[in-house]
Amino acid sequence: MFQNTKCECGHQNPVGTVLCESCGKPLDEELLTDESALLEMRYDGVARRSQKANPHPIDRIWNFFSSVKIAVYLIIITLVGAALGTIFQQENTLINMTESSEFAAYYKEKYGTAGVIYHALGLSRTYESWWFILLLVMIGTSLVVCSLDRVLPLYRALSKQQIRKHLQFINRQQVVYAGPLKGDQEAWITELGKQLKRKHYRVWQEDGALLAEKNRFSRWGPYINHIGLIIFLLAVLGRGIPAWHMDQYLSLYEGETRQIPGTNYYIKNDKFTVDYYTDAELANNQKGTKVVKLYETKARLYACTESCDDPLNEPVLKEVVQHDIHVNSALSYKGLQIYQNSFQQRVRFISVHPTLTNKETGVQIGDFDLLMDNPAEKYDVGQYKLALIDYYPDFDLDEQKRPMTKTREPNNPAFVFQIKGPDTPADGEIYIYFAMPNEKSKVYEKLLNDSFKQRGDSSGRFAVSVENPVVDGKMNNIKYSEYTTFLNIRVDKAMPYIWFGAAISMIGLIMGFYWQHRRIWLRIDDGQLSLGGHTNKNSFGLRADVAWALGRTGIEVSPKSLDNRRNGR
Repeated sequence: MFQNTKCECGHQNPVGTVLCESCGKPLDEELLTDESALLEMRYDGVARRSQKANPHPIDRIWNFFSSVKIAVYLIIITLVGAALGTIFQQENTLINMTESSEFAAYYKEKYGTAGVIYHALGLSRTYESWWFILLLVMIGTSLVVCSLDRVLPLYRALSKQQIRKHLQFINRQQVVYAGPLKGDQEAWITELGKQLKRKHYRVWQEDGALLAEKNRFSRWGPYINHIGLIIFLLAVLGRGIPAWHMDQYLSLYEGETRQIPGTNYYIKNDKFTVDYYTDAELANNQKGTKVVKLYETKARLYACTESCDDPLNEPVLKEVVQHDIHVNSALSYKGLQIYQNSFQQRVRFISVHPTLTNKETGVQIGDFDLLMDNPAEKYDVGQYKLALIDYYPDFDLDEQKRPMTKTREPNNPAFVFQIKGPDTPADGEIYIYFAMPNEKSKVYEKLLNDSFKQRGDSSGRFAVSVENPVVDGKMNNIKYSEYTTFLNIRVDKAMPYIWFGAAISMIGLIMGFYWQHRRIWLRIDDGQLSLGGHTNKNSFGLRADVAWALGRTGIEVSPKSLDNRRNGR
């Protein structure tokens, strides 16, 4: 550990200082005696907090995060963790899955034992896991501490530079020159200063000594880069705030309106269309195949204005935007981005338009619209009232031959109506209607309605049915969706800050890469000129500047001869 005393120039340096803050003399005994070694000028030898001789517990934490080696280890561990997250598909990219059991079944079915282990270890949610977020926080903390530990002392050293430096400081720089100087020494120094100014150096002159410096701002490049990275990391962590980030998938069949989870917005799929390339537009090896040319969703976005969270009342919706969503053309509204992701060809019932008929007289009493999703509970048909007392979206019978529904999808919808009118009993008549126009549904419908009649639950005088459900091979009075579209819903309020942080980081990188901080010190003692120069990189350019300026003042010297390491000093 460095033991500092007052320098011979009279300046009192803090503990941990390597080079005197005033004259630049080496303060460490080992460094002082080894005159062949170049001086370490990375932070101008200033004392840093991480170099305290007797650190307190807080200082030990500071020392841990101020270590560049620790920062590198943290980055490597984070990269390995991020790579593990790319082995299998992440959960948040899986469409129409919400339950943990669904994800577990998916990974087991698709990836086998490896998938089970992957999901059990939580790697299927790598980028949302506590350990990955903790690594990002630790990297950000390391960036802050590393920067503060170095930039504040460096700023103090560079802002208070002394012009006259110790001979050891000058003679142990990267670029050196020593030789006799005749004539008017002050005039020569002034002339040298003018030549260095032509190379865009700032020059200070004092009592036979000179300091020339340029591109000091480049020393702040790494720290500006750190500021950009810190903003970038904070923005990435900000994505964990629910209102700031959303990336989910929503499936919509034609005509369906669904709420976007976590928002007061609703989206409706007016119509989905898909076009395929013709054989004439395809290459020879693709002819006869179906290649998608364009698929798009004609969508409407609604904002809920009333009864948004009221389960007893329908929400009041106001249309805010309409847009045809297709690949690379998203619907955008106030930070909400809705992208076309994919589609699936799957027939799904939307609604039917059945008729209430008196079977005894054959008279059609009237018709009404019946939705497969959220059907109304009451219907007025002529002088009759129909009350929906039960609904089975995917009808089947259990082991005890009791009605049940297998799924929530309307694959085989069955509606149980109570029919009341002028010529019905007080408690009405019961009729079960199957909307699916197939033989199995007809068998169920006849079997169950006959059982109602035998038990006396219904007189069997009324029926609900669709007239001519199939005409010329097409469904009649039945609306259905042939396709289901999958939309990617995104909200990313952190993205502007991510781009801002990336831009700041790039500015810092450019400052550090394309400019070099160059400094030249000289002093004249009894007609003897001593010159030293230092740069944080590209010492060739500094040697060229010094040789050029010396040549303009009458001292011809080769740039290579100025290299302190080449000369063996």
